[in-house]
Amino acid sequence: MSVTLHEEAGGKYVAIDLSGKLTAADYQHFGGEIDRLVQRDGKIRLLCLMHDFHGWTAGALWEDIKFDFKHFNHLQKLALVGESKWEEGMAVFCKPFTTAKIRYFDRAKVDEAKAWLEAD
Repeated sequence: MSVTLHEEAGGKYVAIDLSGKLTAADYQHFGGEIDRLVQRDGKIRLLCLMHDFHGWTAGALWEDIKFDFKHFNHLQKLALVGESKWEEGMAVFCKPFTTAKIRYFDRAKVDEAKAWLEAD
């Protein structure tokens, strides 16, 4: 799995790039950084860019559940950007696990996703 995390738009949102299959170790990699940003900013906005994404390992699914409960109130907006119908379905699936506003964007509309995250 390849995971990178970086702040964008002068810190208005955090972008996380995902490709391959997400593992439990990946959550250890970016979870601490998300915790730090939440502690600094309270609520954060997250841009999740999925490219050639193949889902989660069993261990990663458990880490995802723990992450969702821990950060239930910490996400203000979540923009999911992907390439497939099942990734689009994740926007609906995620809603019960967060108070964030969630939208899915096709990969071709990544600029629209960024603008939505930046808007108040």
